[in-house]
Amino acid sequence: MSKIAVLGLGAMGSRMAASLIKAGHQVTVWNRSPAAVEALAAAGAMAAATPRAAADGAEFVIAMVRDDEASRDVWLDAERGALKGMAEGAIAIESSTLTPRWVRELGQQAVARGTALLEAPVSGSRPQAEAGQLVYLAGGDAQVLERARPVLAAMGSAVHHVGALGDGALTKLATNALLGIQVTALAEIIGLLRRNGVNVQRALGAISGTSVWAPVAHYLAGSMVAGNFAPQFPIELIEKDFGYTLQAAVSTQAAPTIAAAQGVFQQAIARGLAGQNMTGVVRLFTE
Repeated sequence: MSKIAVLGLGAMGSRMAASLIKAGHQVTVWNRSPAAVEALAAAGAMAAATPRAAADGAEFVIAMVRDDEASRDVWLDAERGALKGMAEGAIAIESSTLTPRWVRELGQQAVARGTALLEAPVSGSRPQAEAGQLVYLAGGDAQVLERARPVLAAMGSAVHHVGALGDGALTKLATNALLGIQVTALAEIIGLLRRNGVNVQRALGAISGTSVWAPVAHYLAGSMVAGNFAPQFPIELIEKDFGYTLQAAVSTQAAPTIAAAQGVFQQAIARGLAGQNMTGVVRLFTE
């Protein structure tokens, strides 16, 4: 079994760390707030005061944080950054949803310090993280991925090597953009059906029997119809990912549908819905 550090114990990181503990790995954890650390320490993890301390002696260091800024701080802070604590030959695994530009820069920083970076963003939300069924969209050197594969296997059901560093980030952003577009489309359709007096469940049931219905639409539509907006993937986070996607697209003219979908999520945030599940955007069209 491996010595692994996990940095960032939010909804995803805490569940990923728990899966590693269950698999028998020696896990050290760090988080900005102590509550999540305490829960995992009770499950067998070691607690560290800083990312650098968590990385000390680890063979693999996994980060799962909110954005580029948080990732930069966790890895590169002059005093407490994880890269300073990593031994030569250890592998840094960045699983956060980030911009390709930052991932490539981080890879250069890792090499300069004698370590290797594997980007391993995930497709899946809290239920998949809890069940160890995440899908990894990995970017980086193939040999580094093979070394890390047993670690990823403890948290996921599939690992796809999509290319070089940065390619994983862009693949993840593309995945989330497609998801967000489906969310906005379903929200608008449900609003359209209701305004015209159509039985929404009956109509959606009929649509779901056609070839245009995506597997994820069962969950999305069910959440919208039931009004269950407990956060799995919050509105504010998918809006952030839309922003990163448009940065990679260079201009909104190159991705007008993605830009329009981001606008829907921005409207939802303006309505005070930022912390609700992404499906909460349906409230823009039904209330």
